[in-house]
Amino acid sequence: QVQLVESGGGLVQPGGSLRLSCQAAGFPFDYYSVGWFRQAPGQEREGIASISSSGDDTRYADSVKGRFTISRDNDQNTAYLQLNDLKPEDTGVYYCAGARRNLDKVGFEAHKYGYWGQGTQVTVSS
Repeated sequence: QVQLVESGGGLVQPGGSLRLSCQAAGFPFDYYSVGWFRQAPGQEREGIASISSSGDDTRYADSVKGRFTISRDNDQNTAYLQLNDLKPEDTGVYYCAGARRNLDKVGFEAHKYGYWGQGTQVTVSS
């Protein structure tokens, strides 16, 4: 059974940090590019970070560049998103997704990702 399960979300004050995890099962994780997306209330889902199957190539949206870091451990079938210097506008549901394509072919195009997790809530508020 294919599964992507996010964890690590929560309530954090502005300037704080969180580390999100995405545990994969049921498919060859090391053949898949991974993307992290977020959806704020009333807004479209947006891609914020993505990583190639090997982990050698990463991409970031301008809104998170320099603050968020994506990584993966293929031995553990897990991808991570380190969130630093969080701002209230980072609030939303964070999703991880997998695509069996080269990162160049998928980027942040959500419809090209075939597997999705259920999401984890991140709330940044004082």
